[in-house]
Amino acid sequence: MKIAVLGAGAWGTTVGQVMADAGNDIVMWGIEPVIIDDINHNHRNTKRLPSVEQLPASMTATTDRKQAVTGAEIVVIAIAAQAAREALAAFRELIEPQTIVVSLMKGLERSTGKRMDEVVCEALGLDADRFVALSGPNLSKEVAAREPSATVIASANQEAAMKVAQACVTPYFHPFVSHDVIGLEYCGSLKNVVALAVGMARGAGFGENTAAMLETRGLAELTALGEAAGADPRTFSGLAGVGDLIATCGSPLSRNYTFGANLGRGMNVAQATQASNGVAEGVPTTAAVVALGKRLGVETPLACAMAKVLDEGISCEQMLAELFATGITVE
Repeated sequence: MKIAVLGAGAWGTTVGQVMADAGNDIVMWGIEPVIIDDINHNHRNTKRLPSVEQLPASMTATTDRKQAVTGAEIVVIAIAAQAAREALAAFRELIEPQTIVVSLMKGLERSTGKRMDEVVCEALGLDADRFVALSGPNLSKEVAAREPSATVIASANQEAAMKVAQACVTPYFHPFVSHDVIGLEYCGSLKNVVALAVGMARGAGFGENTAAMLETRGLAELTALGEAAGADPRTFSGLAGVGDLIATCGSPLSRNYTFGANLGRGMNVAQATQASNGVAEGVPTTAAVVALGKRLGVETPLACAMAKVLDEGISCEQMLAELFATGITVE
């Protein structure tokens, strides 16, 4: 089938390659002509995914929105989360009424605190049964290298989820299907805050005990938030939760981990942003998580501590002290 991928960054291009390997015709849409020309003429995305020397021949690219989505049975969204609402507005009248829309985005909208499923459905005027979310332990460079990986695909409409799953199953990429869109969205968003904290601890020179403590307490925090918001708590113990947390908190390939590590080495937010060639998604998500916790009545000590790092510039040692300041907790 024809599949359109909106956003020609590393993850969008990687998922495009996966779906091309699964036998589909992929049209990438992007706003940078140099990337579009590179994909069309050289079968590469040298700027965003230089590790891949040859993209499948069934992948093409365009800057024309209508050309990208016309006739597409599936439209995949791989746009920066904080820019999604504005960017998708131009596609609202172009995406055909039967098309399934898949979000690869991970984050909470800073201005509203809304999940990406809410943002996408509002921006496109989309019914929930046409929306699908994809999330899991999927570092783009490793998936792009066709290393064995798995992901979770969630939708209120199981037929839509299965169609997307079938469109991306390959010998190296295995999808699992879920109904828990809320849980999947919160897993993908909230773990980035934990990855910032773990990266910061690593950058400051702390070892396995500190990392394990941050990861497990962070998992408890995001599970409590998700459950209070209506998610299935079991989702957080699976691929989309624990799996994604392990991958994101344990690899320098993770932008959030690397951003946190630079903070731990003594950089401020502006310096870490420059070193990372952009803001990691966990940075704007941190404030949204704190606000979400207050709205749901759920304590978020880790997110609150990271918010002080980002807003006030406190050190890693101070961040850990903030986390322990809640007193003794019954496990």
